[in-house]
Amino acid sequence: MKDRQAVAIFSALAQETRLAIVRALVKSGPGGLSAGTIAEHVGASPSNVSFHLTTLENAGLLTSRREQRSIVYVCDFS
Repeated sequence: MKDRQAVAIFSALAQETRLAIVRALVKSGPGGLSAGTIAEHVGASPSNVSFHLTTLENAGLLTSRREQRSIVYVCDFS
């Protein structure tokens, strides 16, 4: 892992809501969770969670896929 990547990852995790999101996704395993379900788990509004999910995805911690009308987020364990 390069220093720049490590800084992006630690920066993304250095916020309570984002850390709670990652914990929820780790527990969910490879099936992942929809954005709405994540919002319920962490007690935040969907728009707030969307902002945090984008940050985590940009840091390389998450991947997303579309399932019908939902976007499902999964931890990138690699």
